[in-house]
Amino acid sequence: MQNNSLFLGQLRGPIKTGMIVFCSITFLLYLLLIGQQMFTEDAYGMFEMIRPAGKPLVQLMLTMFGLSLLFASLFLSDTKGAIETKPDGVFDLVSVVLGRLAMIMTAFIVLVMFYEVVSRYVFSRPTLWANELSLWIACFVFLLAGLYAMQQRSHIRIYIIYDMMPWWMQKTSDCISVLLIVAFTFALVWGGYTDAENRFMRMETFGTAWDPPIPGIVKPALLIIIVLVCIQAVSNLFADWNKAPESHTPADEIDEAEIENIRRTLEEKN
Repeated sequence: MQNNSLFLGQLRGPIKTGMIVFCSITFLLYLLLIGQQMFTEDAYGMFEMIRPAGKPLVQLMLTMFGLSLLFASLFLSDTKGAIETKPDGVFDLVSVVLGRLAMIMTAFIVLVMFYEVVSRYVFSRPTLWANELSLWIACFVFLLAGLYAMQQRSHIRIYIIYDMMPWWMQKTSDCISVLLIVAFTFALVWGGYTDAENRFMRMETFGTAWDPPIPGIVKPALLIIIVLVCIQAVSNLFADWNKAPESHTPADEIDEAEIENIRRTLEEKN
């Protein structure tokens, strides 16, 4: 198992064990909170989950949940997908781990919306928090997905012109594009830092019945992740500088691994 490890090595086993332990504790605490709602009047609900001050059980639940996400992101990022670019360098690993976190968050959005649909249309008890929670999670999914796309070099690039350029012109284009990203990041942080700081310091809320602090968390996170994207772009420039020129064709967009999986599935059904 360690032979397939990208960076954890001997830590892969302990990280997996930690992931299982923290996920199990989180699930048990979740069941405990559900039981409290069924049998006690002073139960904690989603309203208290974003206001954990003075509530040790909620604080423990959030801590275990955060550790579960951390260990799961580390463990899942230790393997490379069939069409993924292998991480090269410490910062690439950071981007891949955060990309795995975005993938996990996408699954949580599906679970939240599924819960809302069942609660609304089966039990006629719509929630006050599902829409805001899915929106909150989706904000981070889109931001972290941009960082992951930059690390994988899967952002939009127009190769039809780029491939026609000589090596020196390709590198000049790369430098210009990275400088534009750096300039955009600088302008965004320069113009948005004060507003983000004010929103974070007063933990600005969303103004709904559940009233989560979406603006107070998402606005600072936006600036932080944009800086990470900028660093990743600079890292890509240095990492790719001495690589041999590549030629790109429409066949590059074909996912051979996915086609093979589909073919195998059809053969098993037949």
